[in-house]
Amino acid sequence: MFSAMFSGGKGDIVNPPEGIPSAMTQPHTHASHPAIIKRLRRASGHLSSTIDMVVQGRDCVDVAQQLQAVEKAIQQAKKALIQDHLDHCLEDLVGPLKSGQRHSLDEFREITRYL
Repeated sequence: MFSAMFSGGKGDIVNPPEGIPSAMTQPHTHASHPAIIKRLRRASGHLSSTIDMVVQGRDCVDVAQQLQAVEKAIQQAKKALIQDHLDHCLEDLVGPLKSGQRHSLDEFREITRYL
């Protein structure tokens, strides 16, 4: 989707606007992405069902309960993506770390679990 914003019309990626790093327009995948996609597709289907519940005039408490489940599913996908990013992208960027630096990165990774 992001790369589609910078498409040259034939699916070619053109230079992004000023301030957007070009690395953000390149395909970027990790081993965890299929599982994240699966979570998001499940949440999307659940959201569609919840929309149908509203259209059908179902009880507000039931709808709210389903919306909570959709939010939780999206939150878990976000958390998995952030954790994967820290595991791969950030560590690749900074390179090998000394033990004190490793501890700081591990603490940062741990605190992101509360997002």
